[in-house]
Amino acid sequence: MSIKIKVYNQNAEAAGEMELSSKIFGMKVNQDLVHQAVITQMANERKVIAHTKDRSEVRGGGKKPWKQKGTGRARHGSSRSPIWIGGGITFGPRNDRNFKMRLNKKMKQNAMLMALSDKLACENLTVLDNLELAEFKTKNFNAIVTNLESKKVVKAETKKRSILVICEKADDKIKYSAKNLPGVELLNLDNINLVDLLKYKNLVIIKNAVEKIEARYK
Repeated sequence: MSIKIKVYNQNAEAAGEMELSSKIFGMKVNQDLVHQAVITQMANERKVIAHTKDRSEVRGGGKKPWKQKGTGRARHGSSRSPIWIGGGITFGPRNDRNFKMRLNKKMKQNAMLMALSDKLACENLTVLDNLELAEFKTKNFNAIVTNLESKKVVKAETKKRSILVICEKADDKIKYSAKNLPGVELLNLDNINLVDLLKYKNLVIIKNAVEKIEARYK
């Protein structure tokens, strides 16, 4: 069974239809699985930055602060002790922490397909036959996106633009023209990911990228 969808050109004009596989674009969404896949991806992208020094790493403090007896003060052996200001930190965050999580390949794949299916079910998916620019111009790329929104091929957001564009392999003209456009993200099939699919409300896919996705996940 297949799903029919209209195909548009970059001038927001109808350019025919194409059939989408229901096994890829018609999956029933399992929110628990999608949530698990998102948490896993974000955990694996997390960078360990915070790092505190323990008493062995703090500089100085090699000399005993004062003699053991006769001063009336508590005995101390080093100013690197955690109870001293400037001393080591007890149980502080360390840079050897591991936040990595694992998710099997089939679960990860299904979560991705569920996100694509949800875009289609909510009518937030648009297929373009091609996307080309003659020169490096953010203004020209913005004109294409604005035209798609004005003709309601892509849903226009009232507050903030939210569009994810997926190409099979974007050339440099498209890549750099879309780079500084607020609310628009450009991905190719090599870096497509679940978090970005969920982050952006509207999804625009080039026709040849759709064909590659279906071939990859069949």
